[in-house]
Amino acid sequence: MAMKLTRYEQETIINFNAAEKTAELYTRDPAIIRQLDSLVTEYPDTFKCIGETDIDKTYVMPKTAVTYRKPRRLSPEQREAARERINAVINK
Repeated sequence: MAMKLTRYEQETIINFNAAEKTAELYTRDPAIIRQLDSLVTEYPDTFKCIGETDIDKTYVMPKTAVTYRKPRRLSPEQREAARERINAVINK
């Protein structure tokens, strides 16, 4: 991408309706573009890039690829175990 966008300008918009089976995703966020380009390469029958400029890309995918998840809740014990695993990797 040639043009440098501010964090505020790096928007992502997901658009779909009840009548259609596909969702359209428009983004100017380079991190999202990298993730979706990877999905397009790995799953070309599911994810498609349908348009791009030097600062944005538009993708189409099944609505089922758009997910909503509950926030992850860790108990203090799980948090401490994760901290110990990370420290073990860092201190190798």
